[in-house]
Amino acid sequence: MKGWVANLSNKIPNFRSQPWGESSFRRILLWRILLLSIPVLLLGQYVTYKKARSSLLETARQNLTESAIRKGESIEAVTAALASNLQTASETTVLQSGSPSEIQQYLEQLQTRLPTQIQCVQLNEISTGAIAASTCNSDQLFPAQLWSQTGNRWVEKKSGVQIQTLVPKTTYRQSFPPPAPDQLRLLSSVPVFNPNNQPRYALTVESTLRLQDSNRPKSLSGYTVVLDQSGTILAHRYAERVGSHIDQIRSEEARNRLHSIIRNAISGRQDFLHVASFDDQGVELVTGYTAIPSPTTTDVDNRQWVILAVARLDYALFGLQEILQTLVYLLLGLIVAYFLATLYVARELARPLEKLEQYAQKVEGDSTVQSIPPNFKIRELNQLAQTLNGMIARLKAWADEIEAAWKEAKTANQLKSEFLANTSHELRTPLNAIIGCIRLVRDECCDDREEEMEFLQRADDAAVHLLQIINDVLDIAKIEAGTLSVILEPVDLKQMLQEVIDLQKVQILHKGLQLNLPDFQGALLGNESDRLLVHADPAKLKQVLLNVIGNAVKFTDTGSISIDVRLEPGGESTNGGAESASKQVTIGITDTGVGIEPSQQSKLFQPFVMADGTTTRRFEGTGLGLAISRNLIEMMKGRITLFSAGLGQGTTVEIRLNAIERQTLDYSQYDDPQSTLDSFSEPMSHANS
Repeated sequence: MKGWVANLSNKIPNFRSQPWGESSFRRILLWRILLLSIPVLLLGQYVTYKKARSSLLETARQNLTESAIRKGESIEAVTAALASNLQTASETTVLQSGSPSEIQQYLEQLQTRLPTQIQCVQLNEISTGAIAASTCNSDQLFPAQLWSQTGNRWVEKKSGVQIQTLVPKTTYRQSFPPPAPDQLRLLSSVPVFNPNNQPRYALTVESTLRLQDSNRPKSLSGYTVVLDQSGTILAHRYAERVGSHIDQIRSEEARNRLHSIIRNAISGRQDFLHVASFDDQGVELVTGYTAIPSPTTTDVDNRQWVILAVARLDYALFGLQEILQTLVYLLLGLIVAYFLATLYVARELARPLEKLEQYAQKVEGDSTVQSIPPNFKIRELNQLAQTLNGMIARLKAWADEIEAAWKEAKTANQLKSEFLANTSHELRTPLNAIIGCIRLVRDECCDDREEEMEFLQRADDAAVHLLQIINDVLDIAKIEAGTLSVILEPVDLKQMLQEVIDLQKVQILHKGLQLNLPDFQGALLGNESDRLLVHADPAKLKQVLLNVIGNAVKFTDTGSISIDVRLEPGGESTNGGAESASKQVTIGITDTGVGIEPSQQSKLFQPFVMADGTTTRRFEGTGLGLAISRNLIEMMKGRITLFSAGLGQGTTVEIRLNAIERQTLDYSQYDDPQSTLDSFSEPMSHANS
């Protein structure tokens, strides 16, 4: 025994050897597994127990509710059979015109044939109430004070069985036998008419309906309790309860529950409810209930009886204690098994890690230490050992590679700046405009000297703008260095778009593309002004628009290019700045060109980056356009975004800028976009959107 204890103590980690605030992996693993597994076990046991209890209660609910329904149906069937037999007996010739001896003999036979337990059968004269014949020596069964009322009712209806319950506190009889448990006493009367169809006798029967009683463990039919609509107890397994009212129960909770049962049953519900201490014995009960029409004729207004099937809660949950004991034994066994398994697992997992720790400590002090052999039983730890060996062998090589990579990155940055300074991406668009205008003049495509001068003027404007773009190509280097600046001023967006479109007309006409322009004269500006002013740097904004619209033309072979301008409510600065504007202008350029894969879209705003070469290698460019545009727009406190549904589905670029208050200007100096483009070629149509 001592040896086993010593062996077990060796398996448990020595916590005293650990510095304060630190813990070994074995100790952490041991207690973490226990702390995680034991609450899970307890929770599982609790959930299982609650599930078993709820299942037993659900079974009790169904059985007691069905039992209450069966009990109610049984009472209805028996009282209906009794009334039917009495009605049949009242119509016999013996009772209507027979001799006293024949009547007495018939009553004795009738007592044995009726479906309920009969205490007495009595025949009374209607006029005097005297007993004409009886099978018992008891008092007059039918109360004399009701003779006049009943007699009048019988005379009017000529028939009908009168039924009332017999309880100690409601009977009219002076001598009343003590109530018996689980019995429902009924007093039934029916008129007997003479051959002249006049009421002669009243046939009265005192009967006892024995109720079903099953109040034992595992039995969920329950004992029967009958209540009338006012709350009077008509039948109960305890005889002293019969005739009392539920308000006489000492437990307020039980009274409230019983009143709730009566209300629910009268409303047509058939359900199940807990009742605390219904019998004033401190025993919690469960009951199923239903309602049946009251068979008594003294109840008016369609009053009902409430039938209860009552069982003790511990009887309904019989067997739960055994389930609980089983769960406790199972829990203890699982805890012991978990503890032993945790000890074993912690040992098997901790030992390889401890070896790796020792190896790492040796490597820290001596770089010439031999590599650790990967002979662990755990594959991941063997891989970790191999990784450590390889990592240590490659540390020096990695240091050399990092130094070389740093030098390469520095060289690449210098090459990028040189490439950025010499790029010609942004020069192509104005050069194409110049070439196109000059060729139109050279090829004598102009109608007159005035149109020829117009194209030459456009070529001159493009050449001047080309000089500005050459300087702007260097902006990407200034942007990265943080030295580029913009000068914000009011810019007429319509005029700016008109100038950019004029520079792109030749390419658009050459490709036969359809150009859809915004309706500046319509809903966008209304009747207040013909100008749409934004905060921007004119040269930088023009450069951005040339880049974006030029890309749309370049990457679209067929279809259309749509330019949409929207005036929207403003808010915080679109680039996250502190400034805000009451309104913002959104410029949308949509083409039907090659489109862009969604995975490539986030890269397009980086310098020197273009989309997948499989779709763009036939197009010229260095990938600087969108990068410059994004930085310039953000410096103008705006935002530029790009979206494409995929290859072959076109591209949409949106530019958002802060708008300024409208100012009334003479707009006659600007050409109408539609009339200007219509003068060039028929394939080019303008849609006002």
